[in-house]
Amino acid sequence: MTGHITATRDEWLAARLELLKAEKELTRRSDELAQQRQSLPWVKIDKDYRFDTDAGPASLTDLFQGRSQLLVYHFMFGPDYKAGCPSCSMIADGFNGFAVHLAQHDVMLMAVSRAPLEKLQAYKKRMGWTFPWASSSDSDFNFDFNVSFTEQQQREGTIEYNYERGGHAMDMTPAPEPVAQFAKTCGTDAPTYARDRPGLSAFVLEDGIVYHTYTTYARGLDALWGAYQWLDRAPLGRNETGIWWSRHDEYERA
Repeated sequence: MTGHITATRDEWLAARLELLKAEKELTRRSDELAQQRQSLPWVKIDKDYRFDTDAGPASLTDLFQGRSQLLVYHFMFGPDYKAGCPSCSMIADGFNGFAVHLAQHDVMLMAVSRAPLEKLQAYKKRMGWTFPWASSSDSDFNFDFNVSFTEQQQREGTIEYNYERGGHAMDMTPAPEPVAQFAKTCGTDAPTYARDRPGLSAFVLEDGIVYHTYTTYARGLDALWGAYQWLDRAPLGRNETGIWWSRHDEYERA
């Protein structure tokens, strides 16, 4: 017998209407935050970042592919990884479906990682993805946008991620079990794994000039994690007791 509260249909409807008020307020607040996000000042990009893409060498401007807006997902795939981060992979599973719609709305979606292009292409083929993915292996791009860090920064404790120094699970020594576990699935050790982090950065191209408009990290990426939006509406919610997800081609093996 269930231990959860039960009710009549009328009692459920009354509770649901109360929840609806809260949901509507959250929606209104979310709309306000979106406007505040879009009102942030723009910062001109002066550095000439270079990338490797399926079409050959590219500049940051080239990544727009004719659109005026660019969304970059900073995918955790460091040069020494043997596979992409499982969490980033779960988020990226949704990119194929909506990237084409964004492109039709003047927004280019591009994943960027530090791993060499050949590694990205092989992993992309394994995952069955078609969205564009560029390598920033010969660029300061990841470092400048605070999603990649050096061994020296790790040793000195000077990593600043999510707009603060330290405090993230990846900065802890020894590494928490989830970090060590994820590192193992990527074929590397925890310190190496932690030198790359996830994030999302937005750019706009106006009059031939690229501007940086927004970046978010960590829990700021929750809204992009499609599976969680569905789980939040399931009867038991996220119902997490540790790492429960894998790359989509690994479930049957498990």
